[in-house]
Amino acid sequence: MDILSIFNSTNVSDTVTIADMLISVLLSFGLSLVIAWIYKITYRGTSYSQSYVQNLILLSMIVAVVMLVVGSNVARAFGLLGALSIIRFRNAIKDTRDVGFIFLAMAVGMASGTGFYLLAIIATLVIGFILWEMNSLNLFARESNEQTLKLWVAEDMDYEAEFERLFSLYLVRYKLLSVKTDKEGLLIKLEYVVEFREQASKKAFLDEIRKITYNKPVSLEFEQVEGDF
Repeated sequence: MDILSIFNSTNVSDTVTIADMLISVLLSFGLSLVIAWIYKITYRGTSYSQSYVQNLILLSMIVAVVMLVVGSNVARAFGLLGALSIIRFRNAIKDTRDVGFIFLAMAVGMASGTGFYLLAIIATLVIGFILWEMNSLNLFARESNEQTLKLWVAEDMDYEAEFERLFSLYLVRYKLLSVKTDKEGLLIKLEYVVEFREQASKKAFLDEIRKITYNKPVSLEFEQVEGDF
């Protein structure tokens, strides 16, 4: 018995050949490289993960292999489903956009593993082009001048009355998001979402707050930048 007869044995697959295996795995690898590249050039967040991008490639190839293993065998499919059900994922995905890329990588792997090679190629190119165009045109971006204001005040301060005049002078709108006390119960941490008037000076605004709070910590955080640098 030679080596090739072992790989072509019906114990491995009734219909899948070595050529099918190589084409499926290599095609899923090549197409997932395209997906990973699109993800990289269209990513606009602040916590880019190289391991996540590499995992997209790995996931696509694994799904292709899984589809080759399952084939049209129902019993094998249920057995594989039971084996995979014991896996528990601990890391939460922070960006919902990342979930879309995971499904895209899986779909390409499924198409490659089941022999729908043309579908896998066309889907990757068309969806990738759409994602690239949406990024280039900055579609559905929302212009916003909102910032997050965080400050500390004394526990006995009537902060609503103290800040009402100041906020109405500098801000178009504001909303209190959270109120927290420190461990000793002496200070209160306030968090607002605020939008400044067009000509308002942020420095003057912060200086006024420091006067009211007697130079306690205050910070103004801008929303995550979505455009290109």
